[in-house]
Amino acid sequence: MQSLRVELGQRSYSIHIGSGIIGDTTFFAPVLSKGPVAIITDTNVAPLYLQALQNTLKALNKDSLVITLPAGEESKSLDNIQLIAGHLLSAGYGRDCTLCALGGGVVGDITGFAAAVYQRGVACVQIPTTLLAMVDSSVGGKTGVNHPLGKNMIGAFYQPRTVIVDTDTLDSLPEREFRSGLAEVIKYGLINDPGFFSWLEDNLDAVLARDTEALAKIIKTSCRDKADVVARDELEGGLRAILNFGHTFGHAIEAASGYGHYLHGEAVAIGMVMAADLSRRLDLLRESEQNRIFKLIKAAGLPTLAPRLKTSVYLDFMKVDKKAEGGQIRFILLNSIGNALITGDVPPAAIIQTLQAFMERSA
Repeated sequence: MQSLRVELGQRSYSIHIGSGIIGDTTFFAPVLSKGPVAIITDTNVAPLYLQALQNTLKALNKDSLVITLPAGEESKSLDNIQLIAGHLLSAGYGRDCTLCALGGGVVGDITGFAAAVYQRGVACVQIPTTLLAMVDSSVGGKTGVNHPLGKNMIGAFYQPRTVIVDTDTLDSLPEREFRSGLAEVIKYGLINDPGFFSWLEDNLDAVLARDTEALAKIIKTSCRDKADVVARDELEGGLRAILNFGHTFGHAIEAASGYGHYLHGEAVAIGMVMAADLSRRLDLLRESEQNRIFKLIKAAGLPTLAPRLKTSVYLDFMKVDKKAEGGQIRFILLNSIGNALITGDVPPAAIIQTLQAFMERSA
């Protein structure tokens, strides 16, 4: 078992990574509020791990309300925030309750947002069960739901009390979901950890085989890299935006194609390929490094082409990206592998060329 700290002053918290730790009261007892607990999960995860979490809470003499959402990106909606609040109010839950997010990124995002807004803020514990949630969405306090005009457009920064990463939950993770999570893992190597990127190139077979030591390595390194960035820029005033590498294109792909068509990590993988291409077109990134990026993403079994739509459709969604300023699209690009930059000074023609180069060919 390994632990890391996200250093944010009074909002600091630990990330615990280990096997079977959903069943260990040690990690829950110090962070639960004095009142009851609500577990928010989904239809995929509940049959697998809900009982284990309930047993742990029962051992702590905690009553628990279970709210089960349909699995999938479509559940990240304001309607479900209303649903969660309705269940909590009907059960008489006050400000001394704790919300536990048991699931992937969708469950974590909506639970965190519900915790941020229910009675102006209640305790939240993140228990991610997918690789993507373990290495990215459960850490850092970004919460929210989607709007038809943009992904994660309604939300709040709200840090959890702790993140409990039980690596045993990866045993049941479908292969497509696992590979989707690898996109965010690769991202950390690209934005600020070139040594980790090289390690992934050399050890991808072990990662894909879900070797225990390899999984521990990628989870700990990804969480450490993200915690370091978040500690320096909690509210994304500057540096933290680099964590969105590939997301300007990726979120547009998700929104334009209809939420749920691509897994988040799949859209981010395409977005990273596009961002690398755009970096090369602007003479920032060497072609040899662009080729390394493409090769690793492809070898991880991730998609590299977006659906063929009018470029204007993608551009419209990119203009409402949260990083946009004054209607100008801002991009996270690369000077080299491990060296990201934030810029809004990108010629529209170059953006269009990149979009056209990485869209699926017409039938």
